[in-house]
Amino acid sequence: MADAFIELDHVEKVFDVRRRTGFLKRERRRVRAVDALSFTVARGEMVGYIGPNGAGKSTTIKMLTGILTPSGGRLRVAGIDPARERTRLAHRIGVVFGQRTTLWWDLPLIDSYRLMHRMYRIPDARYRENLDRLVALLDLGDLLDVPVRQLSLGQRMRGDIAAALLHDPQVLYLDEPTIGLDVVSKTRVRRFLRELNAERGTTVLLTTHDLQDIEQLCSRVMVIDHGRLMYDGPLAGLHEAGESERTLVVDLEREAPPIDAPAPARVVRVEGPRQWLAFPASRSAAPLVAWIAERYPLADLSVREPDIEAVIARMYAERAGRAVR
Repeated sequence: MADAFIELDHVEKVFDVRRRTGFLKRERRRVRAVDALSFTVARGEMVGYIGPNGAGKSTTIKMLTGILTPSGGRLRVAGIDPARERTRLAHRIGVVFGQRTTLWWDLPLIDSYRLMHRMYRIPDARYRENLDRLVALLDLGDLLDVPVRQLSLGQRMRGDIAAALLHDPQVLYLDEPTIGLDVVSKTRVRRFLRELNAERGTTVLLTTHDLQDIEQLCSRVMVIDHGRLMYDGPLAGLHEAGESERTLVVDLEREAPPIDAPAPARVVRVEGPRQWLAFPASRSAAPLVAWIAERYPLADLSVREPDIEAVIARMYAERAGRAVR
């Protein structure tokens, strides 16, 4: 692709793993974390990169940032080989790992930003402009003088996102950026990422277990499992491929027989006045909610998203079944 910003062509990553099998005995085996992986991401795209734990997502991100060197294949980010020109690439990328922080633990938040100002050699005027903008958009004003260790998880995540963007990176890698956040913090982070992409054309590669992150941010999703790309397309197509279902949890004002909902929705569980209805994840919940509200006395309801790992498991089982046939 002429406009491809991220390019992977049959990329592989193999690890040598040693494990003890007995007294003074160790067994050596090769683990293929990424297997002939090929895809491209255009400049300015927001792409969800998902899969179960151990699928190869983090390994891919580490190769894209130059932390790991591929065992085979070709990889380029903005025309740069990450493993060979890691320092040059660092000025073009931002990285946020939900489980780890890039901030200095015992220092006030603002001191981490001042250090990054020097590390990335950001011009003073640009640094002040970016810092003011990020502090306002991510609501960090009251946190700048607070030591990082005293921040809540949600506050630290917002602080990490700001740190990753101070130097105006062209691409942003987000590994579980909303993990552990409350609803308000998730909403704030998602809104900020949409604005960042729209205003500055920042390319975003997002790994997450939260399908709502993907639905609200990404028009394209890639699924990786056992190091291989299993799906690349819109989220609706993923739901169809995995035959996934959402769940509507309905709390009635009083106990009632199972709701006689129109197909393909169906009741899967009843406990007192609460009923669980499953329906295809590719469909909107609104018509089903309206239908129930017209006929039943509602106290409350909520929609639960399908589990990504369950969706992928169905896809994997379906492929395995076709292969056997």
